[in-house]
Amino acid sequence: MKVEGSTYPLDPLVRVMEGLLAEDGCPWDREQTHLSLRRYLLEESYEVIEAIEEGDMHKLCEELGDLLLQIVFHAALAQARGEFSLTEVVEGITAKMIRRHPHVFAAARVKDSAQVQVNWEEIKGQERGRKEGDTVLAGIPVQLPALMRALKLQEKAARVGFDWDSAQGAFAKVEEELLELKEAADREDAAAVEEELGDLLFAVVNVARFLLVEPETALTRTNAKFTRRFRYIEGVARQEGRDLKDLTLAEMDKLWEQAKENGKLCEKPPREAGD
Repeated sequence: MKVEGSTYPLDPLVRVMEGLLAEDGCPWDREQTHLSLRRYLLEESYEVIEAIEEGDMHKLCEELGDLLLQIVFHAALAQARGEFSLTEVVEGITAKMIRRHPHVFAAARVKDSAQVQVNWEEIKGQERGRKEGDTVLAGIPVQLPALMRALKLQEKAARVGFDWDSAQGAFAKVEEELLELKEAADREDAAAVEEELGDLLFAVVNVARFLLVEPETALTRTNAKFTRRFRYIEGVARQEGRDLKDLTLAEMDKLWEQAKENGKLCEKPPREAGD
């Protein structure tokens, strides 16, 4: 479908990219391929997420631009090879969004967001020509981070009734898997430990799903919290002219508790001489 009267034209950015990829353009850009750009697409996606987590709208605006550049870059590479154009990308996603929202753009009716998700999956299956015997779990990228992929697998299985009746079943499974992990560790069975640890993580994702928590986001926040608190310990050590390795575990635990108890300390390590 054609998009007429566009309010947000991408033409200027497309022209910049065409200039970069021209014969007299940028040597680095001209060397890139879809495969070589994968890491940058992933990095920019995570930087967008970071800006969202920080609630920094100025940063989010900038990072969305960086992510958009990656999309335009891939489209430009494809167009140069006669595969597809950015126009086809935009037209394709526009048509898809209209097609998958018949309750907005057609006569269909839905009672809640859960039914929207069910309809979405049904329409997606029709688009891909799903046949009898195809797996319910189709369409989940294997490249997704493990926590995200586990959540996707569980959500798809749950839609056909393969699920716990309540969060209590998910909690009980975590306890069961933790016990099995401890038993494998006691046996010093490395292969079993790895398997049971995976089972435990998968069970924890199930709990997160029942509690309506995005596990990847939850772990990302915990990573950030650990980083802030550990940096506080490092800052105190530097302020006192000590090497971090010279602090005892008891001293580090005490500083950790200080950072934990004082929100301001969690946000920023102590100022050092010369700051």
